[in-house]
Amino acid sequence: MAQLVLPKGRTALLLIDPYNDFLADEGKLWRRVAETQAADGLHGHMKAVIAAARAAGVTVFVVPHHRYAPGDLDTWEHPNPYIQASARGLVFEKGGWGGEWHPDFAPLPGDVIVGEHWSSGFSGTDLDMRLKQRGATHLILIGLAANTCVEGTGRSASELGYHVTLVRDATAAFSDEAMHAAHDINGPTYAHAIVTSAEVVEALEGLS
Repeated sequence: MAQLVLPKGRTALLLIDPYNDFLADEGKLWRRVAETQAADGLHGHMKAVIAAARAAGVTVFVVPHHRYAPGDLDTWEHPNPYIQASARGLVFEKGGWGGEWHPDFAPLPGDVIVGEHWSSGFSGTDLDMRLKQRGATHLILIGLAANTCVEGTGRSASELGYHVTLVRDATAAFSDEAMHAAHDINGPTYAHAIVTSAEVVEALEGLS
């Protein structure tokens, strides 16, 4: 595989759904993620990519999922099963601990927090506009979950003309099969690079 090359001043890091419910030991969804192979080292890999991005002057865009509250779907006619399940379980509950940033991944001054999404970080949010205002053309995606919000965001990014890099070991899902589908089956249909955290850190260090 050719070495990943990222353009200085044109690269952004998208940190997707860094909530307690996904990443903390007592989180509602972490218990499912923790049973997968991808959970091993996940936090460390994510932190390494974020640290390298900040050191290189690459802006971190925090891309948060909708925080659920009772009655969210009362006026919906066709919520999909994923959204229905999340609403029933009050995943990332608005005003609750599960919907707070995981302490290791909380935004810092200089990071950009975009509008909340339901599946793709671009759909119905200000992400595209805020990336374009900063001249970003190359996006690195990390966070959760690989086969849902990460994939939805990456596919939308590709359709909007961005260069998309997926980081295999800086994301996870609810099963090893879902990870395989996300990176080995679906990822190659839209992503321009699918790499490890070590590879993307090396590319980011080349920008500093």
